[in-house]
Amino acid sequence: MDWPIAEVARMSGVTARTLRHYDEIGLLPPARIGAGGHRRYGEHQLLRLQQILVLRALGVGLPEIGRILSEQVDEMEALRGHHRRLLAERDRLDALAGTVSRTIVELEQSRKDGTPMTAVNRPENLFEGIQPSQYEETLRDFPEHAEAVARRVAGMSPRAVEDGQRERTEQMVRLAELMAAGLAADAGPVQAETDAQYRALTELRAVSVEEYRAIGRSCVDNEQWRAAYEAIAPGLAVYQRDAIEAYAASRLG
Repeated sequence: MDWPIAEVARMSGVTARTLRHYDEIGLLPPARIGAGGHRRYGEHQLLRLQQILVLRALGVGLPEIGRILSEQVDEMEALRGHHRRLLAERDRLDALAGTVSRTIVELEQSRKDGTPMTAVNRPENLFEGIQPSQYEETLRDFPEHAEAVARRVAGMSPRAVEDGQRERTEQMVRLAELMAAGLAADAGPVQAETDAQYRALTELRAVSVEEYRAIGRSCVDNEQWRAAYEAIAPGLAVYQRDAIEAYAASRLG
């Protein structure tokens, strides 16, 4: 039995256009081409599509998915691998949800009695479940900057690398607090945070206005980086992009 592309799109929630794109790049060829040139998909293709969508949900890019699937031999073993990844991601999200829940309670308490939040919660506990490496993946789109980062990291101790990742996450949390306070992306405090981000980038190498704008767009367009922002606060990826665009327009010309 096989199914037309429209039915596969309906069942999977993936658009027919996306299915055609997967075919064009060799990721998901149909089982056969029916009358009138219409693509039709069998059970094997449905299982492959499930694997593609699971890997996409885990933040894996299409080229890497193609490599993973091309190296697979046994479908059952592949499904077991995907299952392990999903369980690991569930555990990470559970840890992240617990972190955010504790932070809400402790913020409310600190604002009520004036006690610093870190007096009742070690600072490092703010970042349990957050993986800074996720938003660093987007640097693959900017190879020159990725090389500069790699050179910097190569000369750093593991502790210094961890501290740098923690500082980047702290910046994201501060930006989320400004967003939650209702400040516009071009407001002064938001632009001050953005200025600090830009200066950190340019410590490594010169970054042009257009490149910085492209980095801002990647906050939304790059799936892994967007996921890192959205894990901290829904809408934060777009807020960061808009803050960078406002900074580039007003301060970088």
